[in-house]
Amino acid sequence: MRAIIMAGGRGQRLFPYTLVLPKPLVPLGDMPILEVVIRQLSARGFDHITISVGYHAELIMAVMGDGSRLGIRIDYSLEDRPLNTIAPLTLISGLDEPFLVMNGDLLTDLDYQDLYRTHRRNGAIATVGTCKRHVRLALGVIAYDENLQITGFQEKPEFDYDVSMGVYIFEPRILDYIPRGQPFGFDHLIHRLLEAGERVSVYPFDGHWIDMGTPDELNLAIEEFEAHRDRYLPHDSPHS
Repeated sequence: MRAIIMAGGRGQRLFPYTLVLPKPLVPLGDMPILEVVIRQLSARGFDHITISVGYHAELIMAVMGDGSRLGIRIDYSLEDRPLNTIAPLTLISGLDEPFLVMNGDLLTDLDYQDLYRTHRRNGAIATVGTCKRHVRLALGVIAYDENLQITGFQEKPEFDYDVSMGVYIFEPRILDYIPRGQPFGFDHLIHRLLEAGERVSVYPFDGHWIDMGTPDELNLAIEEFEAHRDRYLPHDSPHS
């Protein structure tokens, strides 16, 4: 099984951490998050990982190498200019079987192998990992009619959403929907697939997931990983 890890972004929301390091190399305790992800994928049967790199590419390549240290094959695809979250796939050769695509800055205990197997059974062109998020709006919300008369009021309403985890399984023919040589994101891809009548499935996940997009989320991920390392790397020794 093959996995593509998207690791080319600048991580601007994590400045100043990412002025020196690309976001996937920011450490969780004694290990870069990218290495945590690669160890998880290897443990779930993925034997070939391509890392799509751009910003600070040379650092990622120097740290992760060819994967021999981790017992897995790693190669790289260089994004020489920003192409958003999906278009970098067009630069990668050999995508002739279903493949996993994911962001390189996630902390989760998702079973990637089960996601892959579920996709193979569901007949979809794409399967998107989703997780519930609870959002509380810290303001009072007013509803009113066309006469500007108030019809309702909610104090700090709460909402539940199913959000994309940044983890997907794609069929090879998904590349037919991705333009070459121009920025193209996951949002653009989903709209294009739905407009074409393609089947796109979800994989609801109720476990642990942190997208380290902000300093607060990074600190939360560091605390979570250090407190529950065995949850994320159950086969590793404490100092592996």
